[in-house]
Amino acid sequence: MWRPFLARACALALGLLMLSNVTAAAIGLDPAFHRNLLGPARARGAVVWNHGRSLDSEDYLAPTPPYLRALRDGGWDVFRFDRLRDSDTLSASSRRLVAIVTELKHRGYRRIVLAGQSFGAFLALMAADEASAVDAVIATAPAAFGDFQEFYDTWRLNAARLYPLLDRLKRARVMLFFFHGDDFDPGGRGIEARAILARRGLGFAVVDQPAYLTGHWIASSGAFLRRFGDCIRDFVDDDGLHGEFSCRPVWGEAPSADLRLPLDLLRHMAPSPRLGALFGASLRPSVAAGPAANDLWYGFYPNGREVLIAVQSVKGRELTAIYAIGPGIDPGEPAEWSRRQGRLEGRELVFAQPGKSTLRFRPMDDGLLRATWISPDGRIRMHAEMRPADVSALAVRAAAAAGGPQLQ
Repeated sequence: MWRPFLARACALALGLLMLSNVTAAAIGLDPAFHRNLLGPARARGAVVWNHGRSLDSEDYLAPTPPYLRALRDGGWDVFRFDRLRDSDTLSASSRRLVAIVTELKHRGYRRIVLAGQSFGAFLALMAADEASAVDAVIATAPAAFGDFQEFYDTWRLNAARLYPLLDRLKRARVMLFFFHGDDFDPGGRGIEARAILARRGLGFAVVDQPAYLTGHWIASSGAFLRRFGDCIRDFVDDDGLHGEFSCRPVWGEAPSADLRLPLDLLRHMAPSPRLGALFGASLRPSVAAGPAANDLWYGFYPNGREVLIAVQSVKGRELTAIYAIGPGIDPGEPAEWSRRQGRLEGRELVFAQPGKSTLRFRPMDDGLLRATWISPDGRIRMHAEMRPADVSALAVRAAAAAGGPQLQ
């Protein structure tokens, strides 16, 4: 549902702008979230998100990316520009988007931000080129001309057509995200885009292949919200920005205070053997010293929940471990931990108990630990790449916050 494709049909006529608090089920401009809008007088401004374009499905039905919650919660009214794919062309849809910007400005919104994913990112940049009222653009994985596998002949246009757009922008600050493992990215766009935007003398940010986030659609994940939501909000809010804006996210680098962990976690880890010994292989060395250096591993799932595994005891092929996950991005997803009983099966640590999710951990050739979470009914899977956690830092945190809300 995210694959951009240059449209084959003529433009859909400009419809009425729908600014009431309804679900994103109509074509035109719709509120992005189920809550009342602040309105032009109270909101910091209006954000218009532009979805991608698929070959075989309607992207206006796709959920709004979670990262836009950071702008909503920061006082912005967030909308979606919903379009039917059969009439969704770069030229026609960008003209409609320019009309939307003009209408929002007429209604009294002081600032206008355009955000877009893939095909929608191209639309946002094209509209910002035409409309001087646009203050900022957030463009994630911009692509409008196909991928390497299926549309190789036009694939490089995702770079060749992007650069002139960036060069022509009148006044908008621009924030670009390029991701590793994106089949629509011809490569090298971050370096060239940074050089072009730096020459304009306006505020800009280029986040080029950020760590731990891969793939064309990763900006629609909870993990992207966790790592870059605050940074995007700060960029959009900075009207006086000139030159390059730097994003240095810390979430996901090490266990946060949001994790709930047992008070005896570290005390019980000391006698535990290293996972490397269990697997008969050498895993990536930890940044921490101590006998438990390879027994505590940390990462996060794509939905934005941290994950930690700590092996505490081993008897033959049977073992006990602490499994902890951080809070989700939605209500009703609290941080939690449990002691799990598992066993070594070949090259995997497997925790499978009736009525519980199944957990699998496998060492990778690059020294990481591959975690797989499987729902109790077996229908849903999530993966995380886990790294050795800093045991000494966890010890300091536990000592400083013993009895606090993040410990149990």
